[in-house]
Amino acid sequence: MLLGVKAWQVPSAAATLRPLLGPDTPVVPLQNGVDASFQIAEALGPQHTVGGLCKLISSVTGPGRIQHAGVDPYIAFGELDGSRSERMRRLHDAFTNAVGLTAEVSDNIQAEIWKKFIFIASFSGIGSITRASLGVFRKIPETRQMLIDALREVWCVAVAHQIDLPESTVDATLAFMDTLPEAGTASMQRDIMESRPSELHEQNGAVVRRGSAVGVATPIHSFIYSSLLPHEMRARGLL
Repeated sequence: MLLGVKAWQVPSAAATLRPLLGPDTPVVPLQNGVDASFQIAEALGPQHTVGGLCKLISSVTGPGRIQHAGVDPYIAFGELDGSRSERMRRLHDAFTNAVGLTAEVSDNIQAEIWKKFIFIASFSGIGSITRASLGVFRKIPETRQMLIDALREVWCVAVAHQIDLPESTVDATLAFMDTLPEAGTASMQRDIMESRPSELHEQNGAVVRRGSAVGVATPIHSFIYSSLLPHEMRARGLL
């Protein structure tokens, strides 16, 4: 598992794993976004590449201390081609006795990764622009509509990339967000509000890039990305 690494750090982190890998060792990235598996393949080779994701709301409160703020911890992983492999079975077995964590092998991990991407890119982007918690921006009609439009944009990009997600995914994601704690914030939002380098390029920037590649307009995510880019560049020492 590639843990404790932000999305922009995946290529460099992957390279450090090379001496630890056997011929068939899977590397499972759990980072936000839709690029990590491809970056693993480029750094280590496709034979080591599988897909993965995690779902929880947490934050670092101090060295070695994580505060769990919501959502039952969940991990999914699977072969990118949807096959049921022995190495995925062994990995799932390793999680069988984990306390407080649900782990599943997915037959369509690409769809699961994009389903999370619809959620996290929109949550992160709207939260970062408004500097408000989920409970606030989902309640105000204007920002709620922006959230809905953001969710739909990512879904349209996913479908254009041949990802098998029904249109009901948008409504289901919004309904799920309505159940989350009012004080919830996304990690990207917290990084931006604290002037740290963030996953802006890997989340909203990725929506814009992936949309442009298939001719799908992404005005909400383009606005988010362009508006936050100067702040991101300052955080990275580029301005």
